[in-house]
Amino acid sequence: MNTSKKIIIAVSIIVVLVVAIIAGRMILNNIIQKKINEVKPTEVIAQEVQKLEFYEKIETFGTALANQSFSIRIKKTELISSLEFDKNLMVQKNQLIAQLKTEKITAPFSGRLGVREITPGILGGEDSIIATLDDIETIKLDIKVPESYLNILKKDLKIKASSETFSEIFSGTLDTVSARIDPITRSILVQVKIKNSNYKIIPGMLVNIEIIYNEKTSLGVPEESLILQGNRTIVYKVIENKSVALTEVKTGIRNYGKVEIISGLNPGDKIVTEGVSKIRDKALIKLINK
Repeated sequence: MNTSKKIIIAVSIIVVLVVAIIAGRMILNNIIQKKINEVKPTEVIAQEVQKLEFYEKIETFGTALANQSFSIRIKKTELISSLEFDKNLMVQKNQLIAQLKTEKITAPFSGRLGVREITPGILGGEDSIIATLDDIETIKLDIKVPESYLNILKKDLKIKASSETFSEIFSGTLDTVSARIDPITRSILVQVKIKNSNYKIIPGMLVNIEIIYNEKTSLGVPEESLILQGNRTIVYKVIENKSVALTEVKTGIRNYGKVEIISGLNPGDKIVTEGVSKIRDKALIKLINK
């Protein structure tokens, strides 16, 4: 075999190999693309980014006090007739509470009627009744707040109140701020007033208090839509309702499951809120209703 034939054979082999490699790559790419097309989009729930109300708060607690209180000791021997003190009746201002032999007792203000037990052993206790009247349409609380909040505290700040007894949130306002700081506790005394039109809060009840300040309207997202990656906070932003893009955001205040977004998103952007753990950057998605 001469040299020219050897060269032709070698070139032919190289050409065949190149063609085989190119054909193999095309076949492999087609297989990969087919597999990609067979992947079903992940079902997720998404919602648009909206402006929400956010605020900061001071959390504390206190004991409920009636807005006004009245009590009177009545001797049973003097009593002719009376309302039933042990029924917790609501009475109106100037309504007759008890008729005694020598006088009438009327309500000095509207409120709830009650009776207080007399400690055993008190002289004449067995022969007397202590009737009470509490104005509880508004409830007062005297609470102590750390002095570091002094520049924030001011009259008419919003108050949110709650109790372990009820799921209801009660509203109110900050009424007064003391002119002095307690040098021992380094706290300042404030009084708040809570609306109690349904009379659920009663004197003596422990009440949780939130003093609301720095209220503002900002972009916000559900807390469950956020993912922490080291020092970064990210969300999955929906692209054309078909895929997602990993997007870094800067967060601010957190209130009741909502998180303020300072930067990284715009009004109207759509983010994944449920199904976050099932997807990754550039994943195909299918939006479903909750």
